[in-house]
Amino acid sequence: MKSELLLPAGNIEKMRYAYAYGADAVYLGLVDFSLRTMRKGELITRDNLKIAIDEARSLNKKVYLTLNIFAFDDDIKNLDETLEIIKDANPHAIILSDFGIFNLVRKKLPNIDIHISTQTNTTNSEAVKFWRDLGASRVILARELSLKQIETIRKNVPDIELEHFIHGSQCMSFSGRCLLSDYMTNNERKANQGGCAQPCRWSYKLLEETRPGQYFEIVQDDKGSHILSTKDLCLVHYLKDLENAGVNSFKIEGRTKSLYYVSAVAKAYREVLDNKISSDSGFEELKKVGNRGYTTGFFLGVNEPSSYSYDISKGLAGADFLCVFQDKDEIGYKVEIKNKILLNDKIEVIAPFQNEILTVVGIKNEKREDVDVANTNDIVYLKFDREVDIDYNFALARTLGIKNEY
Repeated sequence: MKSELLLPAGNIEKMRYAYAYGADAVYLGLVDFSLRTMRKGELITRDNLKIAIDEARSLNKKVYLTLNIFAFDDDIKNLDETLEIIKDANPHAIILSDFGIFNLVRKKLPNIDIHISTQTNTTNSEAVKFWRDLGASRVILARELSLKQIETIRKNVPDIELEHFIHGSQCMSFSGRCLLSDYMTNNERKANQGGCAQPCRWSYKLLEETRPGQYFEIVQDDKGSHILSTKDLCLVHYLKDLENAGVNSFKIEGRTKSLYYVSAVAKAYREVLDNKISSDSGFEELKKVGNRGYTTGFFLGVNEPSSYSYDISKGLAGADFLCVFQDKDEIGYKVEIKNKILLNDKIEVIAPFQNEILTVVGIKNEKREDVDVANTNDIVYLKFDREVDIDYNFALARTLGIKNEY
């Protein structure tokens, strides 16, 4: 069985890059009904949803629309008014977790597949059968399952698709259902409605209640203690095991991650799945994207203290994202700078079917003047030390090596 590679698409640009770098499908969300609130790029709206899905179909790719908030009546009312737009856009499936949303979608969009979100905490065969019998075509299993437990579910329920997370950030709450953000932001950032403030990444100190004002470090270091912050999931070494277990779709987390993250992670997993590189090489590539250190989580049957990142909260870049290629003319490659590039820097250019180590031997600004440095957000022209045919439509560049490793 060939398993689907499913990437996040926080906006239309990321969707295009995900497909170019090897995704078979993407999941994306409308702003009001998704568990991730997007801020940048060409966001997915009621006006452009159909355009995005039609574009995907033209590439023979799939789109799954997330309606996976836990809804209140106002949300249900707003969704009811949006269902005709969704019906016209015709996504390949809708990802949901709320029974009320399930009921509406099943009645009003009977010809669109339903995928059950990991937010439903599906951890056993009977729960999978329950969703199958209600009419779902796929269940996204909880990240708390081991390989052995996944194998058991597939054996007991052979007639439904199963999806499982293989990479990305993890939540400290069971399958991501969390109230910490609601509580610690006075209900302004509701985790289960797309506004999570990620308090599990915050640094904490201990306060003993009879000693007001006296704080104690739980772990003595200069960064505080991130006692709730998990390392990122990475199952690149276990893709064959998951395929053999009958998992139909491999899901990668990260709709709020960068264009570089989506592209580089898709490329690494695609090349491992296609046997172009080994899983060890794939793991080295995955170290080059932002991460908090990697763990296999519950997949091997144990979740040890080493699965938590006690000293950092944000994912630190393994390599810096330097630029996005836009065009080429007689003076060089036109790029948009994301992080500073200096004359004579060595950089790694990546494209869907290409990796090149090049030296920058010329930089010209938009006025075609020679400069020694290209700063963030500049549009410049780069010349390299050797002639190379770069697929500039989807090419990116990053720094060499791995500068942060955990």
